[in-house]
Amino acid sequence: MARVPVTGPPAKSFYADYLGLSTEEFHLGWVARYSSPHTGAVVQLVTRDAAAPEDPVVSVLVDDVETAYADAVRRGYEIVHPLGTEDWGVHRFFVRAPDGTVVNVVGHPGG
Repeated sequence: MARVPVTGPPAKSFYADYLGLSTEEFHLGWVARYSSPHTGAVVQLVTRDAAAPEDPVVSVLVDDVETAYADAVRRGYEIVHPLGTEDWGVHRFFVRAPDGTVVNVVGHPGG
């Protein structure tokens, strides 16, 4: 899922009013997810990840986040944000790819 860094409300108007995306799943103030009911396009608008030291560029949903975490550690990748369950229910960690990109690897608790 694309994570688009934004500075505030004008971005919401662009994605919701102009592009016709509707709010989906959640809106936490600093992050909101929008989707198209017709195409399945999804975009996540982020002003600043309030729970982490650095903002990821992209989020990747995996079936087993614990296994993905163990594999990242085994491979020696830098863990930017530790594995944990956030207050809003996602189980995630951030890892830095060899090119420097920070990736949010996310799953659902128990999944």
